[in-house]
Amino acid sequence: MALTPDIHPQNLILCFSRVATFYPKVETRLSSAGLRSLWLQRGVGGRRPIGVTDVTVDQNLSSRINLMRILLISGIVFVHVPHDAETSPFLGLYGFFDWLRVFLGDALFRIGVPCLSAISGYLLFRRGMSGFDYPATIRSKSKTVLLPFLLWNGALFAAVLLIQLFDVGIGYFPDLWNASPREIISHGTALEELPVNVPLYFLRDLFVCILLSPVLAFLMRRFALPTLAILLFITAMPDLTIFIVQKKSILFSFSLGIALALHRIDVKALDPYAVPIMALTFVASAMLATGLYLTGPEFTFWLNMSRNLLAVFGALGFWASSALLIRSRLGQRLAETGSLSFWIFCAHYPLLVIMWMVWNKGGPDFYPAFYITATLSAFVILIISNAQTRKYLPAVYSVLTGSRNGKRKTMTDFATKRASMIGPPTSETLYSQRQR
Repeated sequence: MALTPDIHPQNLILCFSRVATFYPKVETRLSSAGLRSLWLQRGVGGRRPIGVTDVTVDQNLSSRINLMRILLISGIVFVHVPHDAETSPFLGLYGFFDWLRVFLGDALFRIGVPCLSAISGYLLFRRGMSGFDYPATIRSKSKTVLLPFLLWNGALFAAVLLIQLFDVGIGYFPDLWNASPREIISHGTALEELPVNVPLYFLRDLFVCILLSPVLAFLMRRFALPTLAILLFITAMPDLTIFIVQKKSILFSFSLGIALALHRIDVKALDPYAVPIMALTFVASAMLATGLYLTGPEFTFWLNMSRNLLAVFGALGFWASSALLIRSRLGQRLAETGSLSFWIFCAHYPLLVIMWMVWNKGGPDFYPAFYITATLSAFVILIISNAQTRKYLPAVYSVLTGSRNGKRKTMTDFATKRASMIGPPTSETLYSQRQR
């Protein structure tokens, strides 16, 4: 009976090196015959072979992206905790607590939307231009982005119409019964103004960016730096508006993500500097929050510009932090929450407003109690409702989350099904706060 040699790491390395040496010869013969190997066909961008190192990188990168989604979207919840003029953090009634509200809602977690936009642009062109199919992308994104936007916003729109028949919700939501036809269209589709379900402007703007993606990709390939410079200037200027997107930072960040993908920029290059970058992001957010807290609610031109710039460049800090957080057990667990992040994103705003309406009817006149209770309760309700809907109404859940069913694939599944994983991802009342 022949003895089986022991498998050592050195032997594996030698085997892979021989394969790497042999592969180009095979690929050359296949190409001369008008054929392409499966290895090359599945290459990123359609032209680069995938090796063992690439699979490892993709696993880590995918987990970090999933981790960023759940962390950033959870942070966005703090941006939308409702208040009115009497409980504005800029009054300073509760001292440090009010400063903390400004820090979380007006500085730190405003980074969330630009960072998510950059991730979306990067994933869309991760396989390069040769792997980009515009008609297929539009069909896919109509299901995963546009349809959930219309369903979630449409459901809240109908609910607001109903409750305002009984004079409920006036001041908490836009007055739909007294709105003009043009305003009605905007509240329902976010054509010109923010939708009824305010955070969903992101889905609207994201879909617009996807529609523009061939043009943006062309500009990023040929004129990346000039185009990004122009978009950054537009984003930074507080009084400069464009009508194709609700939030200017989304267009810039989405384009930046495309540029990173098309030019093969190593998105892990800053990982060795994660700690100082994270620290700098927190310090910058704290400084901005202090300026906003002392001067708000009417901010100076320079503070508004600083807030816009931090929202864009702060994404580097959050992304760098994922290199450290993904190593922890908690980070790995959060990266596996999958469609929960999308559920939280779509459902948190109406839930928070309903809590605020109920609290104003009989809750204690102590806003910190509402702030803490509402945020904690919202997360509990959203986590439970996500799990129960996914379990008992899987078809409905699939539609509401854009076919983002269940948890993310495990690392093993990801490695064996890599091609599918690379594809498309996945009054002085509350109403005045909608502009946040």
